[in-house]
Amino acid sequence: MRTVTATAAAVTAVLGAGAATVAVGRFASAAALRTPPGRPLPTEPRLTVHGTAAGQIALTRDLASLRPGVYGLAGNGSHAVVGPVLRADSQPADTVVRRLERVTHGTLASGDKVWLTPNVHIGNPRTALGLDHADVDVPGELGALPAWFLPGARDTWVIAVHGLGTTREHPMNVMGLLHRLRFPVLSLAYRGDLGAPRSPDGLHHFGETEWRDVDAAIRYALRYGARRVVLHGWSTGAAMALRTATHSPVGDRVSGLVLDSPVLDWESTLRALAAAHGTPGVLLPLAVRAAQGRTGLHGDALDDATTAERIRTPTLIFHGPDDVVAPWAHSRRLASLRPDRVALRTVRHAPHGAMWNPDPSVYEESLRRFLTPLM
Repeated sequence: MRTVTATAAAVTAVLGAGAATVAVGRFASAAALRTPPGRPLPTEPRLTVHGTAAGQIALTRDLASLRPGVYGLAGNGSHAVVGPVLRADSQPADTVVRRLERVTHGTLASGDKVWLTPNVHIGNPRTALGLDHADVDVPGELGALPAWFLPGARDTWVIAVHGLGTTREHPMNVMGLLHRLRFPVLSLAYRGDLGAPRSPDGLHHFGETEWRDVDAAIRYALRYGARRVVLHGWSTGAAMALRTATHSPVGDRVSGLVLDSPVLDWESTLRALAAAHGTPGVLLPLAVRAAQGRTGLHGDALDDATTAERIRTPTLIFHGPDDVVAPWAHSRRLASLRPDRVALRTVRHAPHGAMWNPDPSVYEESLRRFLTPLM
């Protein structure tokens, strides 16, 4: 009797542990699949403001606060723009001083918690950049998709698609250049964004279903005068752009692809996001399986040979080894598989989705050279 009781207790404990493990896997997958737009990724550290002075701000010393270049600095109710590191060695061991370019919203005070973001501009193209634009609705399969349309003289449009943790404000980083090159620009909000329809399951699919909103944007552009389009995507927006170009019935109208920090293997990205949320390494495979069960995602990475063979258009990738969310190795592999179509620009010291930020002039010159033959 005691043996039976002990065995039953052991089985119950195992089953209980198994159920708990499954629950943890589901919780971890949900955290990664519900990355809200406009909020920092879990991989981005929170920094503390240690003080401000004329044109300067002191932040917690961290690898993030030491990044070169220009970034947005976001907090709860505030946004600023910070430039290069001014002093590091001469400051206390726990602080870094960066140039404070401007405070665009709210205030910054000692003790505030903030984080770096690739979004340098907030608002809309008119308020942030002084560029005329129209608020338009793109008809999508789930409903109307809000977008900004910036007119231009050319009949090739640039459709800009933001990625994880950002909004359609993010493409404003390159809108000034695109305006000078006279490209019409359509900056899209897609399913799950503020003002756009919710995805049926409320989860992010890393571009595997969201690409159909980019397909809708191409059809909108063609309806209103575009002859061709260039798709410029960041992060999962880059995955959406690539999938649209290789799967859409109107993919032949895509004359070029610009992919910034592309998510080419959703499993790697989900693992990175789940790990940043505190999921133990041994449970990460379970988080992936839970995500597959909840979303129907499958394991074919976008950088496989079949996808590479489908690329018909010139493609420019901006990516680098410091991206912990979307592994750089996949971009290198894609470029190696199609050297006739794909060019890779390696950007170091840049986090996910922020390849423009370390040196905007270098990024924009590479982009200008790529776009010139596509005009």
